[in-house]
Amino acid sequence: MATHGTHGTQPGASLPTALPVELPALTRLSWELGSRIVSDEETIHLEEWERTGSTWALSIFRVTDNTVVLRVRTPVGRQRFYGAAQLDLEEALPRLEAAPDWNRLE
Repeated sequence: MATHGTHGTQPGASLPTALPVELPALTRLSWELGSRIVSDEETIHLEEWERTGSTWALSIFRVTDNTVVLRVRTPVGRQRFYGAAQLDLEEALPRLEAAPDWNRLE
């Protein structure tokens, strides 16, 4: 029986290039699942970032002790959701903090 595609060689999800970070084990979530997760009472909103001169935005939510969900708002207002390991995010945050066109909101 023939199969379509090649097993194990598909690239993983990646953040939009507007974000100055890469996370190695990123999972793209559906809008429905992502919005449900971030609206859950037990989900903790950690940080909010905006890109200077555009409407790109990044919100970071802690879902478990080891898992975060990233919500990316695109310039046209769409929301994309990604799941990642907390440790991977902690390693990537210094690049986001060093990016001159991204600002953390207080």
